[in-house]
Amino acid sequence: MANDDQFKKVISHAKEYGYVFQSSEIYDGLSAVYDYAQNGAELKKNIRDYWWKAMVQMHDNIVGIDAAIFMHPTTWKASGHVDAFNDPLIDNKDSKKRYRADVLVEDYCAKIESKIDKEITKAEKRFGDAFNKEEFVTTNHRVVRYQEKINTILKRLGKSLENEDLKDVKALIEELEIADPMTGSRNWTDVKQFNLMFGTKLGASADSAMDLYLRPETAQGIFVNFLNVQKTGRMKIPFGIAQTGKAFRNEIVARQFIFRMREFEQMEMQFFIKPGTQKEWFDYWKETRLKWHKSLGLGEDNYRFHDHEKLAHYADAATDIEFKFPFGFKELEGIHSRTDFDLKQHEEFSGKKLQYFDHEENASYTPYVLETSIGLDRMFLAVFSNALEEEELENNTTRTVLRLPAVLAPIKAAVLPLVKKDGLPEVAQKIVQDLKWDFNVDYDEKDAVGRRYRRQDANGTPFCITVDHDTLEDGTVTIRHRDSMEQSRVKIENLRDIIKNEVDVKEWLMRMN
Repeated sequence: MANDDQFKKVISHAKEYGYVFQSSEIYDGLSAVYDYAQNGAELKKNIRDYWWKAMVQMHDNIVGIDAAIFMHPTTWKASGHVDAFNDPLIDNKDSKKRYRADVLVEDYCAKIESKIDKEITKAEKRFGDAFNKEEFVTTNHRVVRYQEKINTILKRLGKSLENEDLKDVKALIEELEIADPMTGSRNWTDVKQFNLMFGTKLGASADSAMDLYLRPETAQGIFVNFLNVQKTGRMKIPFGIAQTGKAFRNEIVARQFIFRMREFEQMEMQFFIKPGTQKEWFDYWKETRLKWHKSLGLGEDNYRFHDHEKLAHYADAATDIEFKFPFGFKELEGIHSRTDFDLKQHEEFSGKKLQYFDHEENASYTPYVLETSIGLDRMFLAVFSNALEEEELENNTTRTVLRLPAVLAPIKAAVLPLVKKDGLPEVAQKIVQDLKWDFNVDYDEKDAVGRRYRRQDANGTPFCITVDHDTLEDGTVTIRHRDSMEQSRVKIENLRDIIKNEVDVKEWLMRMN
């Protein structure tokens, strides 16, 4: 199935099975704003909890906060967002469509990457088990040439953006003969910067109202609370502060479903360290965060690191963990060495001292910061799109299955009475009432049991438990596993332990070790 077709199927499936709806759909929707439906809200919560347990609960030196969305406006002056939180935009004069200039170039490179993928696929078929992918991509002249072209383009783009040379960004687009994706026109305007923050007002009247911004990131809420948390928690360096929460960006070119939205949720952790130790902590968090992703079993080949060509002026290292979405490799999580920029900026603009007294050193200093930042909505899309599959069965039929990691699945088990009589629904309901203390459980009695299996497969439910007439005799039920479709008879009293063994957070996070 083509990637575009697969992505359309992902979007359709998300709506059909109650995961994601277009916001205000009865009023024709709101562009790049989405609502998480009954199953989507559960999946999103489970992802958030999985991150929180790994980041906060399992680290003795990391604590969590929940900072307000509204912050004093000087916060955003100090952080640099008022002056420099911009996207380079370009308009097509013929179609009147607006695009992010850097994304146009990155999409051009993604097309070259797809050519590399095709070469690798052909070679895999040709050489079979003898195929060495690492050797092939470093020696095949066509692949090497493609990769060199990508590197040259992205390096030039990064340098131009770093130097704010927007004329060269336009020149690059023209030299690559990049056309409007909608119309094919190459009639471009100059590239201009556009600030992404949403403005709002705080106050009872227009005359006395204060100009505020909806926060474009959650990190600043951590930085301004650094000293409060450090003192009240008696935290010693190194230590981290984590939080999850909504952020808002006026994305002019919002696209790709929930990948890039105007209202989104972040999961961020700022790790405060002694100056001079940032290199070792940068390497530590790169490795640790990648292990967290891989613990979910989404496929090791679907991840890669992408080091930034363009570093923010305050950073001394930055990399992205990219994931292979249906539309190609894109950023999923950022890991940044931010030096002491943030605390020093807030110290300067607030007039308050934001330093740490190190008793071992008997000296005060401004800590450096290592940041890990992941988009919860992007993580949702990575999990969901990777899980959706059309599977060919041995009887020449197909089934749609959503192979969500069991630890994240919204519904852990569905209980199905074989028929709606003979006391089977009553037994099934008793099982539901017992299991729901520990798991989110569904009850389904409509349609033939085979059709109910298919419905639960498509919804991502790891287990189906069928109550039949034998249950009344011996107290056993049939438990069916979503991924393998294997069935076995088990005692009702053993159901809790069987399910827990598959969905327990501890069992999944232990894979990181």
